[in-house]
Amino acid sequence: MKVSDVYKIADELAPKRLSDEYCARYGAYDNSGVLVDTGDEIKGVLFTLDLSFAAIDRAVEIGANLIVCHHPAIYAKISDLRIDDERLTGSKIVKCIKAGISVIAMHLNVDTVDGGIDECLMQGVALAAGESAPKICAQMHPVDGGSYGKAYDLPAISVQGLAENMKKVFSTDRILVYGGEKTVCRAASCCGAGADEESILFAKNAGADVFISSDFKHHLLTLAMENGMGVIVLTHYASENYGFEKYCKKICQRLDIPCVYHTESSWL
Repeated sequence: MKVSDVYKIADELAPKRLSDEYCARYGAYDNSGVLVDTGDEIKGVLFTLDLSFAAIDRAVEIGANLIVCHHPAIYAKISDLRIDDERLTGSKIVKCIKAGISVIAMHLNVDTVDGGIDECLMQGVALAAGESAPKICAQMHPVDGGSYGKAYDLPAISVQGLAENMKKVFSTDRILVYGGEKTVCRAASCCGAGADEESILFAKNAGADVFISSDFKHHLLTLAMENGMGVIVLTHYASENYGFEKYCKKICQRLDIPCVYHTESSWL
């Protein structure tokens, strides 16, 4: 089995065309796909949200010579990013190549695909509210086969109560809560760094009582609260690791080589 064989399965589950469409329609930038291919037969795969040094070390330890990550290890254009051992990002790529490890990144396509990371965030929030089958009321950025940013109804629960239950679902204690006494009947959420003026306007127009995302700047927190919403802030890692692990399990089911999922517990 080669890198291309694993990538074919990964792409069938979350086609790169979704990333291409998202970038073209909404002015985003991405670098999903095969980033490093040593040409070797794949003996094992390590899945991880980020290409961290710890993930590379673990891959070496267990004999996995392919890493599939969510966040692109090479994100900037190559002309803007020198791959050498003197730079932190470049040094990870150099370390992988020296260890004979290939790298695949599955980013915006996994964020947006039906059943992908953004939808899993919605499902996790709904589960924390006691709803097992949430229905999407509105989508912020639809694509052909998925979307990014969703609004959905929940059983009535306080913002604080929802946040406490989310700690269990997303395996994290690092959740910030604003407007905790407010009652939630509709939520809006965006995985990862989804907090911006557009997403907050989307949440307001969708009638959301609470907006859930990560990487908030101060003026965005105040904007959401001034527009009558509670806010729940997850770490970027926790908002995406939950869904990326579910996606990776689907790939593992179709591989006949050892697969391991690596979580940076201290980043949750």
